[in-house]
Amino acid sequence: MRKSTDIIIIGGGVIGCSIAYELAVRGAAVQVFEKEQIAGGASGATAGMLAAQAEFIAEASLLQLALKSRAMFPRLVKDLKSRTGLEVGLIEHGLLRIARDSENAAKYSAYAEQQRQQGLIADWLGPGETQELEPSLTGIFTGSLHLPRDSQVIAPQLTFAYAAAAKSLGAEFREYSEVQQLLYDGGRISGVRIRDEVIACRQVVVASSIQSSRLLQSAGYDLPLYPVKGECIAVRPTGPPLRRTIYTDRCYLVPKANGELLIGATVKPGRVDSQVRLDGISTLIDEARQLIPALDQAEWLRCWSGLRPQTQTGLPYMGEHPEIEGLFIAAGHYRNGILLSPITGAIIADLIEAKPPAEDIADFAVPAIIYQ
Repeated sequence: MRKSTDIIIIGGGVIGCSIAYELAVRGAAVQVFEKEQIAGGASGATAGMLAAQAEFIAEASLLQLALKSRAMFPRLVKDLKSRTGLEVGLIEHGLLRIARDSENAAKYSAYAEQQRQQGLIADWLGPGETQELEPSLTGIFTGSLHLPRDSQVIAPQLTFAYAAAAKSLGAEFREYSEVQQLLYDGGRISGVRIRDEVIACRQVVVASSIQSSRLLQSAGYDLPLYPVKGECIAVRPTGPPLRRTIYTDRCYLVPKANGELLIGATVKPGRVDSQVRLDGISTLIDEARQLIPALDQAEWLRCWSGLRPQTQTGLPYMGEHPEIEGLFIAAGHYRNGILLSPITGAIIADLIEAKPPAEDIADFAVPAIIYQ
């Protein structure tokens, strides 16, 4: 690997790989360093929902960004496939956000009207209409918010495809290579240190998920970021398969093309262990069985956990370091890194090229929190 380059990206998750791909498309010389494996962290643990309308109902700025990012996927998937031959499992069958009580029913019905007023496709369905769409839903519920444009992908495959496409355009990747220090001189980034090796560059992007805070401390910066552990399970149902993603306040069910059903995810702020606990998965199983009692007969496949990177505001950080020129941050995407990856890649590439981003990112600015 070269000892100097234009741009170094720290983090081989979906955000780092999407930025590498976008920069490589634009002709930049890029090197990506990942402390473990590509997609070895949160990007490999998520279910891959592109739930722009279901996830961001009350967050206006993030909703608009998510909608634009979701709209980028059909073309992105074709471009990645043409460059790499890899399938990322894009399924555009929609999503049902299930209301379990009258309070949620009233809230989701109002959401449907709000989204229609914004020009989006959204409908409130009663229990009978919901079951007509998904006959497996034989449990007790009060209706659903039907969002036919929300979709899903296979998250690790999307990350691998970004990386492979970037490589095909000349980007270099090094796995099991932890960046230990950011190097800067006179208020400008100059490179990174990996063990006893120094690699010079003009610009660095820190996109290393929950590890970003630790690394940025070497540049005198305290990034407000904390982990939220999530546990998931995979089963193979024996009954009629779901077609749409099912989303409740306590779990989601994501049917994959290979017949697997992913059920997730617990929310455990501040936890950093990787163990899957019985209390977490039993809660997920109970919630899923209340919606689909036939899951009692599903075949158990596997379970896993991951750490989501969350911010104090709930909004991801995208921008340049407050004091060090050439040091950029893309972190804190929580459980929506997959969904926001295309637009994040474009935004960070624009910033690196000193172009005004096509999207308003004022709400996602990197906070000016410096310590000495």
